[in-house]
Amino acid sequence: MAKRPDPDVNLPIPNPRQAGVLDTVRERGSVTLDELARRFGVTLQTLRRDVKMLAEAGLLARFHGGVRLPGSTVENIAYRQRQALNEEAKRRIARAVAQAVPDGCSLVINIGTTTEAIARELLHHKGLRVITNNLNVAAMLSDNPDCEVIVAGGLVRQRDRGIIGEATVEFIGQFRVDIGLIGISGIEADGSLRDFDYREVKVAQAIIRCSRQVWLAADHSKFNRPAMVEVGRLGQIDALFTDRAPPSPFEALLTEAGVNCVVAADAADGDRAAPPKGEHRR
Repeated sequence: MAKRPDPDVNLPIPNPRQAGVLDTVRERGSVTLDELARRFGVTLQTLRRDVKMLAEAGLLARFHGGVRLPGSTVENIAYRQRQALNEEAKRRIARAVAQAVPDGCSLVINIGTTTEAIARELLHHKGLRVITNNLNVAAMLSDNPDCEVIVAGGLVRQRDRGIIGEATVEFIGQFRVDIGLIGISGIEADGSLRDFDYREVKVAQAIIRCSRQVWLAADHSKFNRPAMVEVGRLGQIDALFTDRAPPSPFEALLTEAGVNCVVAADAADGDRAAPPKGEHRR
């Protein structure tokens, strides 16, 4: 695990190129070494030396073929930080998801800042029935007079108002809905969907089981981001909504798994959203 630098200590960056590498990874979340070498016009050997120095300083974490922001595999970053992280990307994803959600359908929406952005975009939909274990989502959608909101029972996690626990799993298991909208903390190169809190994961797994279609909303920073607990596999979802074309090897993994990947365009270009498909294939 990469060492976390003390946030109060200013670590020296020896040259502008290495500072540029850091800025790129902070903006993108994760980047391949090949892409960084092309971007900065250096050889892979030179780029690897830069990355080695930055990783040893605790500023980057390496994975096979690329680099990402350092972080623990056992604990997520704070809720307020997650709200601000990739905020525009989440808005674009939310617009694309909302465009694909038909009026008059039933949904389960789980915990996460991306799913909360989606809830804001559903405020003008009609005839929705939404089950959620996220009090923030429930509060937002209760402002839609044409949306019935059902809140799961269980333990309220204070830091983000998510509801978790065995009671939550049992409650969600009573339903069969059209669409399960889930967010996660990371997608690894083995095709696994991952998160940090096993109690939250149990609820996400219940949502997958009770949904005719499963839609995953994940911005670009979630690719190659490790987390301790496996939620499921790419083959268990029907559509992935993201803000950038997935890096290698994810494009091939998504194709192999039969996942419809929707890349939300900039607002000026309009979002490309996938129409809902038929009965869930599982």
